Amino acid sequence: MELTLLGTGAPAGLPRPDCPCAACALARGKDARAATALLVDGALLLDLTPGAALAAARAGHSLAGVRQVLLTHPHDGPAVELPAGLPAAGRVPDGRRLTLISGHRVLAVPLDSPGTGYEVTSPEGERLLYLPPGGAPAGLAEVRPYDMVVADVSGRPDALARLRAAGGIGPATDVIAVHIDHDVPPGRELERRLAALGARAVPDGTTLIVGEYHAVPDLPRRTLVLGGARSGKSVEAERRLAGFPGVVYVATGGGRDGDAEWAARVGLHRERRPASWRTEETCDLAPLLDEPGPPLLIDCLALWLTDAMDRVDAWDDEKWAAGGERALRERTEELVAMVRSTARTVVAVSNEVGSGVVPATSSGRRFRDELGRLNAAFAGECEQVLLVVAGQALTLRG
Repeated sequence: MELTLLGTGAPAGLPRPDCPCAACALARGKDARAATALLVDGALLLDLTPGAALAAARAGHSLAGVRQVLLTHPHDGPAVELPAGLPAAGRVPDGRRLTLISGHRVLAVPLDSPGTGYEVTSPEGERLLYLPPGGAPAGLAEVRPYDMVVADVSGRPDALARLRAAGGIGPATDVIAVHIDHDVPPGRELERRLAALGARAVPDGTTLIVGEYHAVPDLPRRTLVLGGARSGKSVEAERRLAGFPGVVYVATGGGRDGDAEWAARVGLHRERRPASWRTEETCDLAPLLDEPGPPLLIDCLALWLTDAMDRVDAWDDEKWAAGGERALRERTEELVAMVRSTARTVVAVSNEVGSGVVPATSSGRRFRDELGRLNAAFAGECEQVLLVVAGQALTLRG
């Protein structure tokens, strides 16, 4: 099954008309995107957008053979001049099947938001799933892996999580991001974010073969995300696992009775997380790393170290010299060894230290030094290490 992406952008296109944002300013050349529309084997057009005939011609195709035009958006969209000879656009009711004269079979997939998704099966049996902007499957039962999924990856990464949980996305599924808008910077940053979700983007006019082998982005199994206060490091870590089901969020900070400001911080973190994630408030990381299971997001190592230093009285100079240092080394070495041997996918967050004012107390300097050592040792066991500065993620490894 041959799929040509006549457009890959959001309904308003990219750059948006008259938008002064940086992402729109950078969206030039191959990063400029028309509204998403798909041409399947020259016979089926999914979404009719302005300039569809011209876009097809630029891609070396014609719409003359199109036998069916299907809409996915929750509304019919802006008035579009129907190219001569093209059948009127329609919509298949949720759950209904349609068989085209070309032999393609189309199933309307119910969504959790207005609009319609389509599962397209070629006469040879290749399977494509296409979802509209802001859409994710609803009530998804167990399904076998699709050959290709074309969806709003940036806007609805949880749709990938649902598909993965149901078996719809497997190791060989080619996930293509479309409906790309200006909320994600184009170019290498877009590629990096999509790769972390196991997806990729292609320029407008690209023709793909559904079912043809394509290397799926290699997802790092262990990642350390470093950054200063309010750098965006936790958001970056959460974003990396947003497309995966059943994530266990390990909150090492725990609760603080009577601290309203801390409770507000914890509340904001919880609101950002997908509802399918489970939270564990603990600093006992060894059992979680030792047992098999879904991905772990550990936030953060600085709070884990605070707890570890509390347990060995490392804040006191005399107790530090009398055995506290050795006891803390044993704890950190155990953690690093567990990270080395774990079979789970792990994304950990930690504070980058040492770039600011030298702490005024010996205990403060001790914490700074020990966190620096822990970060370095933990990073040594990770396939990917990121440093987040002002919300921008810089790849240090991987």
